[in-house]
Amino acid sequence: MISVFGSANMDLVAYVPAAPRLGETVTGRAFRTIPGGKGANQAVAAARAGAEVAFVGAVGDDAFGPGLRAALADAGVDVGRLRTVPGPSGIAHIVVEDGGGNAIIVVPGANGTVAGPDDGDAAVIGRSAALLLQLELPMEAVVAAARVPGPEVILTPAPAVPLPDELLERVDLIVPNEHEAAALTGAAGPDEALEALLGRVPEAVVTLGERGALYGSRDGTRLRVPALPVRAVDTTAAGDTFAGALAVARTEGLGPERALRFASAAAALSVGRAGASTSMPHRHEIDEVLTSMEGR
Repeated sequence: MISVFGSANMDLVAYVPAAPRLGETVTGRAFRTIPGGKGANQAVAAARAGAEVAFVGAVGDDAFGPGLRAALADAGVDVGRLRTVPGPSGIAHIVVEDGGGNAIIVVPGANGTVAGPDDGDAAVIGRSAALLLQLELPMEAVVAAARVPGPEVILTPAPAVPLPDELLERVDLIVPNEHEAAALTGAAGPDEALEALLGRVPEAVVTLGERGALYGSRDGTRLRVPALPVRAVDTTAAGDTFAGALAVARTEGLGPERALRFASAAAALSVGRAGASTSMPHRHEIDEVLTSMEGR
């Protein structure tokens, strides 16, 4: 089982030819309301990729709360540890350009009320093979979840903020994109950032968008896995899809290169579709892509 201790947001997504500059008004071509949040996205990605998944987090008692809960449950995620708290749910205002790029403003809402895991949460996390963490919850809550003994801890350090030693000492694998890796390490390039991260955690993956991903571990392994060619429609959930699928591959015992290819296939499928959780592929789709690649 994979547990996810993280955020659930309702994404309010506007699609535009080009994002507005400060003070500018532009006309959008479409608007959608889509369940998201980095934690919920990773939970859905992992469930669709074939894992048993439990989600720990909070939604508000507003109109968005039931929809966020239903979206997770409909994806097959166990929502028994998803709280409903007074006040608004988390939301994300997202602008998606026609080229697939995006800009996002997150308002935490109920996510900001999440403290460390209680005894019931800890029991679920402790039974898991892997724990997926992100940084859209209060840092003290993330640290407390990482301290629960048992699972492999996989951290997506987004949004990028300084990471305390008490968190990093519990992290087995960190998965930043190249911008987050640069912010965390001050390194000039992704290869240098990878090496700097390995000074703090045992394994690291730096995602490079259309240029693929880098992997390194303290045993000396270094890998570069290319991305699958795809026409980008919406890159909003690519990183979360990658992280969720990577966790599934690792819990199934796949080696680093095979696990990265599995995660890359899932991410490629997601960027070819609109939305966050709505874009995430199912296991049979990922397997079909991998089979077609191996047959070439």
